[in-house]
This record gives sequence, C-alpha cells and structure tokens, in this order.
Amino acid sequence: MSFLGKLFGVKKEEKGPSTEDAIQKLRSTEEMLIKKQEFLEKKIEQEIAIAKKNGTTNKRAAMQALKRKKRYEQQLAQIDGTMLTIEQQREALEGANTNTAVLTTMKTAADALKSAHQNMNVDDVHNMMDDIAESQDLSKEISEAISNPVAFGTDVDEDELQKELEELEQEELDKELLNTGKTPVTDLPTPAVPTSEPSGRGKAKSKVEEDDDDMKELANWAS
Repeated sequence: MSFLGKLFGVKKEEKGPSTEDAIQKLRSTEEMLIKKQEFLEKKIEQEIAIAKKNGTTNKRAAMQALKRKKRYEQQLAQIDGTMLTIEQQREALEGANTNTAVLTTMKTAADALKSAHQNMNVDDVHNMMDDIAESQDLSKEISEAISNPVAFGTDVDEDELQKELEELEQEELDKELLNTGKTPVTDLPTPAVPTSEPSGRGKAKSKVEEDDDDMKELANWAS
C-alpha cells in the first residue's frame, strides 16, 4: 500500500476468488456436511434404541432420548437444506466456469480470424478470382491452339485427293492384270447357257440299246 493510501486509510482492492477456488471450497463443505449427516443419523438410531429399551422401565429416560432424537432430526433437516443450497451454488459456478472457458476460446478464435483477415479485402479477393478465371481461360485457349494441326501452304481439296487416289489404284490394278496376261474381270465373256442335252447322254442311251440286243440274241441261241 502506498503512503497516501496508508495516510487516508484507502484499502487496496482485493481480488476475488476464482471460480475454481470457490468450487473447491464448496465441495469441501459438502464433504463436511455429509459426514455431519452420517453422524446425526447414527445418533438418531442410538436415541431410538434407548427409547425402546427404557419405554416400559424408565419413561423419563425414554422421553429424553426421544427429545434428543427430535433435535438431531431438526439438525439433519437443516443440513439437507444447506446441502441443497451449496449444491446449487456449485453447479452455478461450474456452469459459469464452463461458460468462461467457452467464451475465452471463442474470443481467441475471433481474434485469430480477425488477424487472418486483417490484410484481406473483399474487392481484392474478387479481383484475384477474376484474374484466376481469366488465366484459366487463356491457358485453355493456348492448349487448344497448340493441339490443332498447323496447315502449311495452300489448302487441299479432300475430294480431289480421294479421286486421285482412286485413279492410282485403278492404274496399279491394270498393270497387274497386264503382267499376268489375264483379262480384267469386267471384260470376261459371259458363259453360254446350254439349250439342249449333251451329246454324251444320247450316246450312252444307244449303248444301252446295243446291250439289250446282244442279250436278246444270246437268249435265242441258248434256246
């Protein structure tokens, strides 16, 4: 504390406990109260046993035991209420502690995102994307231009080339036919269609007739 603070009695502002410290203290208190509950429950059982033992022999002792039991029960009920309040406070602090951790993380993430976008501008990003698209279009046009065959000299008529190729093929075919001495297929004569039966068949029929005559003569001679 400074000299002026001591002189005027100004107290230094004390920092409050953290949520972790408060939660830990509440848990310790809960443990202490649980032990107190167990102690009171045992005392209540003992007083009930005394009251039962002296119920018929010593009513005064039995009544005193029941009175003590009643006080223990009242204390136990108070502890139950205190435990409920402490439990609610602990849960609230744990929730606040969780919220603080979440908010701290979100704040860190927001600061990091802001820092990452600090040197960025939306217009610059749009311009950059336009440049990329333009470069891609240019690259595509260059690729298409490279892939197309380059024509040197004058243009050639495909029909004329086809006709010239057919003439060369016909010329080559004619040479082959001349070298082999064969007549082109297109110039071969058409075979004549026969109009009458072959002469051989007629001769075969005459020979059969001669055999029949010979057989007849042999039969006559044998008879």
